[in-house]
Amino acid sequence: MPLETATSGSSEVLPADWQAHLGQEFHADYMQRLKMFLRAEKDAGKIIYPHSSDWFRAFWLTPLSDVKVVILGQDPYHGPGQAHGLCFSVRPGVRPPPSLKNIYKELATDVRVEPVDHGFLENWAKQGVLLLNSVLTVEQAKAASHQKQGWEQFTDRAIDVINQHCEGVVFLLWGSYAQKKASAVDSQKHLVLHAPHPSPLAAHRGFFGSRHFSQANAWLESRGDVPIDWQLPLAHALE
Repeated sequence: MPLETATSGSSEVLPADWQAHLGQEFHADYMQRLKMFLRAEKDAGKIIYPHSSDWFRAFWLTPLSDVKVVILGQDPYHGPGQAHGLCFSVRPGVRPPPSLKNIYKELATDVRVEPVDHGFLENWAKQGVLLLNSVLTVEQAKAASHQKQGWEQFTDRAIDVINQHCEGVVFLLWGSYAQKKASAVDSQKHLVLHAPHPSPLAAHRGFFGSRHFSQANAWLESRGDVPIDWQLPLAHALE
């Protein structure tokens, strides 16, 4: 998706139900400033991750009507070949980063899934797990380089749309950043679960043993919804 298309308000930017609620954002002043920033970065020869065709991939893989679970990240991965538009996820063939490895450890103890040798989480997204970063782009090798340029306002609005227009969504908020970003979510209407971040620096302070995955499925089943199959396919099945 070219830079112009991605921030122009085109009907092709988002799937129809997201577009109905977020389409007007592309005409807002903050989004126009973001477009200018991204264009300037590109014109300066800087490498931006993920590719522009993947900026809104989380929304395409998980339409608003399908959202069951929300997992919030902060920024895309900034190494070559890693980011593809879903938080915590990396492309097939890319080694899973440390935080994702810890997510896998908690999955194994919580819901007894078999370990996999990749970090590609699209299978979750297709089941209704919105894997949303707060900031949707980053410069190569410069973590947090695109923060406070406008993306946060856009993704805040996306969370607000879910809060208002969906029922019974599970929010898995890992770490203070995610917890602050979703602080306005109605916990009477949705299931909001907090835990430390799964990074190696924090996971032992309560992420391990949080049992968020089984709690999410128990909540969904109690509402008559189909639970998430957290078991990811093996790498050879992705080829």
